[in-house]
Amino acid sequence: MSSKEKLKIPQHVAIIMDGNRRWAKEKGLKEIDGHRQGVEKIKELIQAAGEKGVKSITFWAFSTENWKRNQNFLKGIFFLFRNILEKKSEFFDELTSSGGQIHIFGDISKFPPDITRKINNYLSFPPPKRKIIDVNFALNYGGRDELVRAVKKIVEKGYRPSQINENLISRFLDTAGQPDVDLLIRTGGEIRTSGFLPWQLEYAEFYFTKVYFPDFGREELEKALNEYSHRHRRFGGDEVSI
Repeated sequence: MSSKEKLKIPQHVAIIMDGNRRWAKEKGLKEIDGHRQGVEKIKELIQAAGEKGVKSITFWAFSTENWKRNQNFLKGIFFLFRNILEKKSEFFDELTSSGGQIHIFGDISKFPPDITRKINNYLSFPPPKRKIIDVNFALNYGGRDELVRAVKKIVEKGYRPSQINENLISRFLDTAGQPDVDLLIRTGGEIRTSGFLPWQLEYAEFYFTKVYFPDFGREELEKALNEYSHRHRRFGGDEVSI
């Protein structure tokens, strides 16, 4: 791409943050240390994405399947959540003051009550005066679980079968009001989506990298955005450049 050619930026970037534990193991550290380093990368990526013009960025932080992991892992993750929510409130303060609006995807009611309460407290904050980017954290999120929750809400609202269409379903998904995902990034070398945002990924471009998430910073994001900019998206029709 020439220096004069404008980079085509995705509206919505979603990231499966994989490789935290392997990163820590290779460095002789505790598993939770990989997740701590990952938190620092989240801050860097939000800033970089906002500067590039990305309108929404989603991080998958905890899946509905993660409950199957050992108790030490869960205790470590909950300790990290509490640390962020209690001792690192500046993380959220800086985020909102710089134009980021926080959203949660998933069912956080399953978390320990103190964590759920603190998350809801942050969500009650007024939105930034000038929103630059929507920042989404997928917590206790699963793609099928999201669809089940959406269907239940539609039924509870009393919609008739003839009223149900794609637009209606989209209104009851966790991503309501935000664009579908344009670019999915998965770090850590695995080549699968693992049920992440199945509805929203229908026409997304996929970018898989062997880089572990704790090493995936601004430069790595720029590589993904450059790759995206060279893709051609058809949306089921004729070939059209992004």
